[in-house]
Amino acid sequence: MTIRLGPPHTPWKALVGAAVLALLALLAAPGAVTAAPAPRESTPVYSYANAIRETVWVNTGLDGDGDGRPDRVAADIIRPAEPARQGRRIPVIMDASPYYSCCGRGNESQKKTYDAQGRPVQFPLFYDNYFVPRGYATVLVDLAGTNRSDGCVDVGGRSDVQSARAVVDWLNGRARGYTARSGGKPVTADWSNGNTGMIGKSWDATIANGVAATGVPGLQTIVPIAGISSWYDYYFAQGAALYDGGPDGLAAAVESPAAHKNCAAVQRKLVEGAPRNGDWTDLWTERDYVRHADKVRASVFLVHGMQDLNVRTKHFGQWWDALARHGVQRKIWLSQTGHVDPFDYRRADWVRTLHQWFDHYLMGYDNGIERAPMADVERAPDTWATDARWPAAGTAAVPLYPRTGTTAGVGVLNDRPAPSGQTAVFTDDPALGEADWAAAVDRSTPAKAGFTTGPLTAPLRLSGAGTVTVTVTPSTTSAHLSAVLVDLGPDTIRNYGADGEGIVTRTNSTCWGAGTTGDTGCFKETAADVSKVGFTVFSRGWADLGHATDPRHGHPLTPGKPYTLTLQLAAGDHIVPAGHRLALIVGGTDANLIDPPASRPTLTLDLARTTARLPVTGGAPALARATAGTPAADRPTGAALKGIAPPADPSRLPNGD
Repeated sequence: MTIRLGPPHTPWKALVGAAVLALLALLAAPGAVTAAPAPRESTPVYSYANAIRETVWVNTGLDGDGDGRPDRVAADIIRPAEPARQGRRIPVIMDASPYYSCCGRGNESQKKTYDAQGRPVQFPLFYDNYFVPRGYATVLVDLAGTNRSDGCVDVGGRSDVQSARAVVDWLNGRARGYTARSGGKPVTADWSNGNTGMIGKSWDATIANGVAATGVPGLQTIVPIAGISSWYDYYFAQGAALYDGGPDGLAAAVESPAAHKNCAAVQRKLVEGAPRNGDWTDLWTERDYVRHADKVRASVFLVHGMQDLNVRTKHFGQWWDALARHGVQRKIWLSQTGHVDPFDYRRADWVRTLHQWFDHYLMGYDNGIERAPMADVERAPDTWATDARWPAAGTAAVPLYPRTGTTAGVGVLNDRPAPSGQTAVFTDDPALGEADWAAAVDRSTPAKAGFTTGPLTAPLRLSGAGTVTVTVTPSTTSAHLSAVLVDLGPDTIRNYGADGEGIVTRTNSTCWGAGTTGDTGCFKETAADVSKVGFTVFSRGWADLGHATDPRHGHPLTPGKPYTLTLQLAAGDHIVPAGHRLALIVGGTDANLIDPPASRPTLTLDLARTTARLPVTGGAPALARATAGTPAADRPTGAALKGIAPPADPSRLPNGD
């Protein structure tokens, strides 16, 4: 995969400030007193206890609930009092979410609380505690149809996105705000300098992506943590259903009682616009932010767990690639966790890095964060490596081919295409999935076709997203396909299949920033939850074979007819160590990760027309070095291997907190 690096995205205010300092230096007479160097970071000089706490209801310009009045969304604000008294304006850190009353935020599921006058008391997460004393305002927005906001939840559509965009507009003097949900007095954000950074995990991150894709002026940066980039890809993988419900279920889970009563028409549109057959509709087009990556003006600090089986890693991969094509300034952290916030697996480094990021893009400090390595990747629990760019420099798509081996039903994977006529046959078993297939990769089993290299003689890094093109002949009128890449060898990894998805929560707490009785800024410590394994599944792809001939509309299959389909493997970054083997497994239903088809087909895989193209760092020479030793046919005795099975019921809410 070739990624074009964009130009640095430095705030204009930082450029102006640097130019002024340079000019002053040139004009200074010899021997004159030199001005103190410009500060490199914001410091906690303002009172959190005496901060201004208020709610402004912002007019979105929409009437989603059809009551004849423009919807207003609640923007709860905590900001230091001193800058306003001194006539100085400050930037904003915003988290727009549907979860502030229904489900909570963070590892401890914190919700907003208010005093008797309705003023904010507790803000979930640490952003207010840490950043308000440093001269930032923190704004938490209730999406339309949730908590104290009017309107309806439309799950990533115009209402969701406009909920947050309208607040960015208000902060920049382009939208109207009021002191009350209805009526009230007009209020302006005369304390804001307009510079806004959006942050959040999951649905919140998704809204940040969506708002950035509108190109709204004033949004200087976004920090999407495990965010959705296209809502179709949250519910389907190339036509195969990932969950047995649709966006109407999400809306019902988070909407307020008033929205539940008044938003039946919106709910009906969510049902009608999202059929469970995997077809692409206008509803999905509206909720595809990737197609508008060319409008993004904000810098992007993207964070994702490489074992996130809720908001799966295709989301960050396709968003990252689209941003790269349009030269967006960006940074990425990739962990070995599932759907987890970096505050809960790399806390001190996260707070420090986020502080630098916001200081640079919102306050204009020249702290070098935009020149730092682009990528941080977790190689083992709590062990991180950096890269100047991502995917790693020198990465190229390299073909690998499956072939039959010396043992019936146990195939090999190498750089030579299979001869014409070689096939592999498997029957879909919806009760089995990737962990079952990988555990039995060295044995012939009826539900999968497995292919492995020999033990590698050098480490092999795969950085980015790959593909697997297959030609298969089904025995029935419907079929689903799965392809997974597996690292076969002993390792200690985060236990992403457990409840914490790679972390455990301790009883002791530490505090991050200032606090009050109602909002202490203290949070329970966490640690890595690890497991010793014999294999690691590190990339996955799924598809409905009925969408092979028309990706946007499925069709019944003709039994006995061959179909060619390219499965898109999810993005990631993994090193298969020397001595381990690389495996490609092709199967039907991946249990608990995709829903089964209507029938239970037997599928014949034409090996001569099957190719994996993998993102190998170092390209074909690196692959040749890694596979130059033991022949692929030399394999262990076929004993079952131990690995991590996906959660039995991945969350239907893109939250997981």
